[in-house]
Amino acid sequence: MSMKPISVEEAKKIATDKKLVPAMVDKTDGILQFTKKGGGNERLKEISWDEFKTKLEQRKLSIYESSGWMKIMGK
Repeated sequence: MSMKPISVEEAKKIATDKKLVPAMVDKTDGILQFTKKGGGNERLKEISWDEFKTKLEQRKLSIYESSGWMKIMGK
């Protein structure tokens, strides 16, 4: 399966269906990932979609998707 780049808006639709939200990993250099809403992982700080989009742009990252699975990687 090949992964294709998707927009933040497309990622938001997929994430909403899977009850996921964007998050930053605490005590890292701003690693971004998706997590379950209210998942309870103390190392993950949920962030807004606007902040997520800004961080992606600042770090030159994109969201890639394949069969509903999403991954955040360099462009």
